[in-house]
Amino acid sequence: QVQLVESGGGLVQAGGSLKLSCVASGNIFSINSVTWHRQAPGKQRELVASITRVGITDYADSVKGRFTISRDNAKSTVYLQMNSLKPEDTAVYYCRLGPFWGQGTQVTVSS
Repeated sequence: QVQLVESGGGLVQAGGSLKLSCVASGNIFSINSVTWHRQAPGKQRELVASITRVGITDYADSVKGRFTISRDNAKSTVYLQMNSLKPEDTAVYYCRLGPFWGQGTQVTVSS
């Protein structure tokens, strides 16, 4: 069984930054891609960023140039650095590893 624990969310003003972390238990972390998703109230969950086991990244158009995903396989941790935050980035952010999801961390961006 794999457990994922996100942290780093909070309240920030527009233009500010936050760095999310996702720590995974279990021994499958280093051999899998990891993705960050978000879900705003009343909206479907959407893919924000992904990183393969060798560090190839991809981003949703809405966050390109502002968000950076990275991973530390030795620490079984994936990060999401979020800069130039906008009110529309407000959502619960989740990390996913294969079929496993974390519990989410709330990000609120005030205007």
